[in-house]
Amino acid sequence: MPQTTRAQQRERTRRTLLDVSRELFASQGYAAVGLAEIVEAADVTKGALYHHFASKAALFRAVLTEVQEEVGERVAAAAEERKDPWERLAAGCQEFITAATHPDIQRIMLIDGPAVLGWHEWRAMDESSSARHLAEQLGDLVERGVIAPQPVIPLAHLLSGAMNEAALWLAASGSADDLADTRAALSRMLGALRTH
Repeated sequence: MPQTTRAQQRERTRRTLLDVSRELFASQGYAAVGLAEIVEAADVTKGALYHHFASKAALFRAVLTEVQEEVGERVAAAAEERKDPWERLAAGCQEFITAATHPDIQRIMLIDGPAVLGWHEWRAMDESSSARHLAEQLGDLVERGVIAPQPVIPLAHLLSGAMNEAALWLAASGSADDLADTRAALSRMLGALRTH
């Protein structure tokens, strides 16, 4: 029984560190947050932090992983509500744009993610979380003849890059109409891929 209690306490500490760090990284940005601030807000020692995470960057990586998983779950849920394969793709892409407009997600996933971890590691994480699913959807549509035959991987990267860039632009946007305009532009861009 005591081991279970210790294991539960370790998991609670880890969860608290992740939650507190996510809030601080989202509100202040990675560079502005120090480990002392994190452990104080989490009410743990630096030793407890280092027991779970080797560094501030490792803690950030864990937070980013959770954010990417949450966005991926939202995209998948939106896509799964549709029966038609084309509509699944369109709904998933639109949900990504909508989810990525949340300031916390923008800061952690799109701004600090590549800056903190480096472009190659960030791309690898993005690839394993959402880009792979996008490529699978596009591949299915090519096989069905809904999209003209073409290499899927470059298309997936182009579409993913366009959506990430649009999300970053929306972060700096001052107009309430910009999200609707971006969603409409995305719909037109996707529509241009259809063969029928």
